[in-house]
Amino acid sequence: MDLKLQDDLKHTDQLLQLTKDFSSKFLSAIDKLAADKQVEINCRVAMPDKGMGGAAALEMFRQQYGNSLTAAAGPRYWGFVTGGVTPAALMGDWLTSAMDLNSSDKSSAAYYVETETIALLKELFGLPAEFLGCFVSGATMSNFTGLAVGRQWVGQQQGVDIAAEGMAALPGLKVLSGTPHSSISKAMSMLGLGRNSLVKLPVLENRECVDISALKQYLQLNKGPFIYVANAGTVNTVDFDDIAELVKLRDEYGFWLHVDAAFGGFAACSDQWKFLLKGWEKADSITIDAHKWLNVPYDAAMIFCRHPQLQTAVFQNAGAAYLGDPAARFNFINNIPENSRRQRALPAWFSLLAYGKEGYRWLVENNIALAKQLGNVLEDDPNFILLAPVRLCVVCFTLNIAGEDADAAVNEYLEAVNASGVVCMTATVYAGKPAIRAALVNWRTSEKDVTMAYETMKALAEKIVNKYTYA
Repeated sequence: MDLKLQDDLKHTDQLLQLTKDFSSKFLSAIDKLAADKQVEINCRVAMPDKGMGGAAALEMFRQQYGNSLTAAAGPRYWGFVTGGVTPAALMGDWLTSAMDLNSSDKSSAAYYVETETIALLKELFGLPAEFLGCFVSGATMSNFTGLAVGRQWVGQQQGVDIAAEGMAALPGLKVLSGTPHSSISKAMSMLGLGRNSLVKLPVLENRECVDISALKQYLQLNKGPFIYVANAGTVNTVDFDDIAELVKLRDEYGFWLHVDAAFGGFAACSDQWKFLLKGWEKADSITIDAHKWLNVPYDAAMIFCRHPQLQTAVFQNAGAAYLGDPAARFNFINNIPENSRRQRALPAWFSLLAYGKEGYRWLVENNIALAKQLGNVLEDDPNFILLAPVRLCVVCFTLNIAGEDADAAVNEYLEAVNASGVVCMTATVYAGKPAIRAALVNWRTSEKDVTMAYETMKALAEKIVNKYTYA
C-alpha cells in the first residue's frame, strides 16, 4: 500500500475530526459569511509526484480556497432556488459518503433506504402509492426522465417503440407549456425532440400560468398526441397552472401530463397552500427537487411516475447480464438515467424523520411569510416596484426607473447588492422588464435576515435611483 494511504488509514479518526472541526467552524460563521462574492483564484495547484496526505490536503484547501467560501447555504442566499442543509440532512450526507453505497438493487441497505424515503415523500406530498418514485441528480434530470417516458408513451399511441427505434420513427412531436423552465428545452435537446418543438402557449394576463382556453383551442386545431408540461411554481413568481383543468383536458384529448413542481410541490406540506396543487395526483409524471425546499445537499431530486413499465422500456440496461434481467427483478437503475448512483435518499430520510410533517410545514409557511414580508416593504418603498404578487416564496421586483436606463440601473444595482455580501439575488426578465428575484427557501432564514437584507437593499436603491433619475 502507498505510504500516504497507509498513514491516512491509520489516522482516519484524526482526519475525520479535522474535517469535522473545519465544517463546524464554517457552519458557525455562516450567518456572517458573504452570501455572494466575486471569486478570482489565479494560482493552480500542481499534481504532486508524491502525495501530501489528507491533513496537508485539508490545509492546502483552507489556504487555497478558504477565503473564497460563501454562505450559499446561508439564510440570505436568495439567488437560485436553493435550500440550506438541515443538521439531520448533513448527518445523512456524511454517512452516505462514508458508506459509499451504489443505490441500485436489493444487494445493500441503500435500496431499502430509497424505497422507504420515497414512501415518506409520497406521504408528505399526499401522492398516491401507485406512483413509482426514484431519486435522480436534480430537477433537470427529473424533467428529462418525465419527458423521456412521455416520449415513449406518445410513440406507443402511434404503434412506435421510440426506445428501440429512435425519434426518427416519430417526427414532429410537440411539447406544450405556458412558462416552461429552461431545463425543459434543455431536456428536449438531449432527448432528440429539439428545442424548436417547444410550443409556448398564451398565459393569463399579468400571470405566468397557461390560459386554459388557449390550450383547449390549440388541442382542437392540432393533431396530437402531445406532451404538456404543467408549471407548479414558476421561477419568477411561483405561479401555478390549473392542474385540475389540465387533467380534464388530458382525459378528453389524450396527452402526457408532466408536472414540473421542482419547488412548488412543497406547497403540499401546508394545509393553507396545498390547494394550488389540486389535481396533481392524477398527473402522469411529476418533478420535485430535494435540494430546494427539502433543504438537503446537492445533488438530489425525485421523479414520480405512474407508468413504471414505460419507464423500464426507456431506461432498462438491456443485454447487461451482470446487472440481471430487468423483467425479473426490480432495480432502480432500470428506471432512471444514471447507473452509478450515490445514495441520495439518505440525507432526505434523516431530515424527514428528524423534523416530520410539522417541521416541513413550519419551514414552508415560514419562508412564505417572510417572502410576503419582504414584498410588503418593497411595495411600500418608492424606490422599488413589485412586479407580481408574492404567491409563495419568490419576490419579483425592479427599481422605479423608467425608460432605456432601466437595464443598466438594475444590473448596477444587483451587482452592488450582491457585492455587499449581505444578500444574494439574481436577475431576470418579467413582462418584458428587467427585474430581480429573491427566492426564500432556507430553513435558517428569519425576520432578522429580511430586515438586514432590506436595509442594504434600500440604501443601495436610493443611490442608484437618484443617480439615474437626476443624471
